[in-house]
Amino acid sequence: MRFKISIPKDQPSQEVISCVAWSSANEVLSCGDDHQVMKWNLVSGETQVLTKFTNDVYCTHMHRFPTSGQGGKKQGQGELFAVTSTEGKFRLMASSGRIDKTIEAHTGAVISGKWSHDGTAFVTVGEDGQIKIWSRSGMLRSTLSQFSSPVYDVAWSPECDHLLYTAGKQLVIKSLQPSAKPVTWKGHDELILRVDWNPVSGLILSGGEDCKYKVWDSYGRPIYTSITHDYPITSLSWSPDGELFAIGSYNTLRLCDKSGWSHSLEKPATGSIFNVIWSNDGTQVACACAAGKVLFAHVIEQRLEWKKFEVSVVSRKTIEVRDVTNNAHEVLDMKDRIIKVSLGYDHLVVVTSSQCHVYHTTNFNTPVIFDLKEGTVSMITQSEKHFMLTEATGITIYSYEGRTVCSPKLPPSVRPSLLSNHILSLSKDAFAIRDNNEHRAVTVFETSSGKPLNDNKPILHKLEVQQLCLSQCGSMKERFLAVIDKNRDLYLTPIRKLEAHYNTTKLSTMMRSICWNDNTNMLCGVQENKLIVWYYPSVATVDKDIMARTVFEKDIADCGKNPELRAFIGNTAVIRQAAGATTTIGIPPYPSILHQLMSSDRSEEALRLCRFVKETSLWACLAAMSVQRKDLFTAEMAYAAIGEADKVEYLHHIQNIKSKEGRMGEISLFCGNVPDAEATFIAAGLMYRAIKLNVDLFRWERALELATKHKTHVDTVLGFRGLYLQKLGKPESIADFKNMANKVEVNWQNINNKIEMELEKEAGN
Repeated sequence: MRFKISIPKDQPSQEVISCVAWSSANEVLSCGDDHQVMKWNLVSGETQVLTKFTNDVYCTHMHRFPTSGQGGKKQGQGELFAVTSTEGKFRLMASSGRIDKTIEAHTGAVISGKWSHDGTAFVTVGEDGQIKIWSRSGMLRSTLSQFSSPVYDVAWSPECDHLLYTAGKQLVIKSLQPSAKPVTWKGHDELILRVDWNPVSGLILSGGEDCKYKVWDSYGRPIYTSITHDYPITSLSWSPDGELFAIGSYNTLRLCDKSGWSHSLEKPATGSIFNVIWSNDGTQVACACAAGKVLFAHVIEQRLEWKKFEVSVVSRKTIEVRDVTNNAHEVLDMKDRIIKVSLGYDHLVVVTSSQCHVYHTTNFNTPVIFDLKEGTVSMITQSEKHFMLTEATGITIYSYEGRTVCSPKLPPSVRPSLLSNHILSLSKDAFAIRDNNEHRAVTVFETSSGKPLNDNKPILHKLEVQQLCLSQCGSMKERFLAVIDKNRDLYLTPIRKLEAHYNTTKLSTMMRSICWNDNTNMLCGVQENKLIVWYYPSVATVDKDIMARTVFEKDIADCGKNPELRAFIGNTAVIRQAAGATTTIGIPPYPSILHQLMSSDRSEEALRLCRFVKETSLWACLAAMSVQRKDLFTAEMAYAAIGEADKVEYLHHIQNIKSKEGRMGEISLFCGNVPDAEATFIAAGLMYRAIKLNVDLFRWERALELATKHKTHVDTVLGFRGLYLQKLGKPESIADFKNMANKVEVNWQNINNKIEMELEKEAGN
């Protein structure tokens, strides 16, 4: 991946260009020391003077109003730009060049000014050391802070409730609430000139006169520190999706990814680059240069890999596809500029500025083509049957034949422009989204209708969710959501709600990233120096005692610091190292084969496979799979192979139960699902089993409640309660039992007769 640079030959001025801003996908506005606002057309190469300021106005920064915010075109506003200048003012300017309003802001120069991501506020910083917040119409709301030295740059947090700004060599995060204490830390060894805070990834970028750029998380913890450059870092900017960022310095333009690794370094003869701005689609940047030039750079040579195919974006409108097994090449030419590309599940999805092209890997000659609602697609997410396009106004799910499956109505708290593949996941029948405001809440939707599951009640975790991932295989009942929270703990939750709660299980700690397998329900995760694969994560809902035996671990210390899991395809895990290299790690093929055999109900072949391989992990997986599928004979064999004699005995006991409903309830109890077991017994009319279940678990109040409600076995509950208290040598302490003891006589002969009659009735049915 690298930048392809272009500099228009006809530059109307040789004065310093200080700031640029994108007006549309192919138009850029610039302003500099010649006091003119220029419009640059990338397609025709034409330039146009929009307006000219007086000679005492020197622009310092220009920022476009966010079109996906709460204001903008929906309110009839059109395109609006805020332009700051050295005489202490900022101006609200329309895209036509008309100045709508001029506001006195600071004493001395207004160094920088930026709109909030939702478009409800505007912040300015200046030479007087003040940080001021303004309304959308230019009314002063508050002065957040005051310093004795100039504040050079400022950035909004993703939720627009905090501000990040420079204070000499320090970085400061301050809440908009006046009473909140700011977070301050030393960022650089010299003066900090530029900062940016990405709303999607939450990562912070800073650069300064120590000739370094640094990447931080939202708590101020360092992630990456660059080498020392030859000159100070004068500009920097995150791409809209948070995956890339651009760095500008003297005669230097660098493209990096979010881990800090540099993909390309360009050396244009443009002097210092004072301003770098990404286009809304994240494919190109515009740069304001000291040599009086506006520089444009397009991201090319992006590479994607899936199984035997390798896809490269070789130019703005051309893609090259290569089959590595036979070295066959296909060149795909697009009519418009390529914005996003995704490869997976036997399909290549290409989004241009106006259309979407869908190719099957068996035929790259006849794609499915359909027009887009708008040309601002920020993300493509694929699954086995569908793919999702995320745009500024919402998300749409399509089939691979180009048919619209649904356009779900998202909650107001979910802003499509802030979605990423870490907080959105798609499977063949459901998709999950984390709430932008309440980071603990994950809402699951059905792909066929776009409606939320579980009566629109989200899955609520104890801590903030950092990453989520839906399993890809099986039916909706077998669908699981894997979640990494703020503490880097990994949890597993079925998306179908059980009773009044979700059955959440903790799988591991200190996880960096996770990924489900593309054709089996195996889960892969990366810790600091370890790759972990859960062969059958559903064992957490079947038998937690054997869960540790179904895990594969491999040391990946040679992958360096902060490795990231990119894909888990077949029996291969793809890990990206911090240095940018991609490492492929193979896992044993037998669990995948076992999944395929059991999914097609070939349990005898699965037994032969386990006997041939002779691995405890495979036997443990077979045991859990068999119990899940109610195959008790195979489950007995598997548990016997791993030495679980007590469970073999209990499974044998379940097989001897005459009624089908009784066996189903006991299997649910074996899996630890007490509410399901009780509900099964009650629905089948097996009241003694339902009551005895609660008695055995010492749930005395629930046992008495069932007996009283159904008017049977009240004396049975009182009898067992009496024996229990007699063994402990304690008096009765529950009021309901005291009251009932005076009304019901406990006669063990009658109790035993009723129990025997009910068991005989059950056996007869």
